[in-house]
Amino acid sequence: MPFESTIAAVPTVLAEDARTKVTRWDFAPGATTGWHEHGMDYCVVILTDSIMAYEAEGVVTEKPVKPGDSYLRPKGVKHDVKNAGDGPLSFVEIEMK
Repeated sequence: MPFESTIAAVPTVLAEDARTKVTRWDFAPGATTGWHEHGMDYCVVILTDSIMAYEAEGVVTEKPVKPGDSYLRPKGVKHDVKNAGDGPLSFVEIEMK
């Protein structure tokens, strides 16, 4: 079931060049990125304690996250990310062009 939210996460591009794009994402409780698909492989580094929910291919994965947690994802997976916690969620996303 798709996430239902009227709150959008806020992206801030921190740096970008010909090889890399670095974006900070800030989520209020309940905020989502909205459905999207990356055209580049990327990694994410968590900045805050929260509960992150990730939906792809009809499956929702929800897990507690803490500062320093990180993961890698390949390009081309359509997905949505939600802050399922009670406080703010922030992470840095690094896309490799």
